[in-house]
Amino acid sequence: MSEKDVVARTAEPVTTGRMVRDLRRLGVEDGDVLLVHSSLSSIGWVCGGPQAVVDALLRAVGGEGTLVMPAQTGDWSDPAEWQNPPVPADWHEIIYREWPAFDPDVTPTRGMGRIAELFRTYPGTKRSGHPQVSFCANGRHADAIVSEHPLTPQFGMPSPLGKMYGMRAKVLLLGVGYHACTSFHLAETRLPSMPVKRMGAAIRENGERVWRWFEDYAYDADDFNRIGREMEGSISVRKGTVGQAECRLFDMKEAVDFAAQWMAENR
Repeated sequence: MSEKDVVARTAEPVTTGRMVRDLRRLGVEDGDVLLVHSSLSSIGWVCGGPQAVVDALLRAVGGEGTLVMPAQTGDWSDPAEWQNPPVPADWHEIIYREWPAFDPDVTPTRGMGRIAELFRTYPGTKRSGHPQVSFCANGRHADAIVSEHPLTPQFGMPSPLGKMYGMRAKVLLLGVGYHACTSFHLAETRLPSMPVKRMGAAIRENGERVWRWFEDYAYDADDFNRIGREMEGSISVRKGTVGQAECRLFDMKEAVDFAAQWMAENR
């Protein structure tokens, strides 16, 4: 959506204070561990853009809370699988040799949106070390959440998702649908029949840049929207708006447990 379109459909600027009030009404509380998936344009014309949104989210969880966002980097992956856009096959070996190593302090996110990309750079924000599916966290439990993110399984219990599951984190879908609910990938790791695939990424090991191959589950989000819709009849999902964005807020553990049972019965 263009900036002109966003202005046209916004009755008045959406401010940080308004967003904090909206988040409170939705059910975000001081001390929460809050995993956020977001779309800036869905909120309307924000007075201060993504900075105002991050400020509002940090204020909503308070000094004892922790704000978390995905910081995925899908281009740190096997070029043989790239589709958007694909690259010529004779480029692959060059990419395997020359693609820079993932650097948590430098590597930009891809496809996460302007809010998550700005949050990555915020003072106090910590980032996990996975080259493809890192998470950023800021607040009381940030170090515990992002430390020692294993290469595989990237979304398993030792990952930031698993740690937040144990902390009874809340998930906020801020203007996005269930297709963006990364937490459902944790449920996939419980399936005994989950297929695996070979993956690769440029990382740094022992101070050296290397291309590392590894195996992980073949994660699949195609049914996440259906899981989310059916989940709403089984667990508490609070609905409301932040600015003009339609939002859903729910308990991560309850959602993952529901998704795991649903997948076991339907996949």
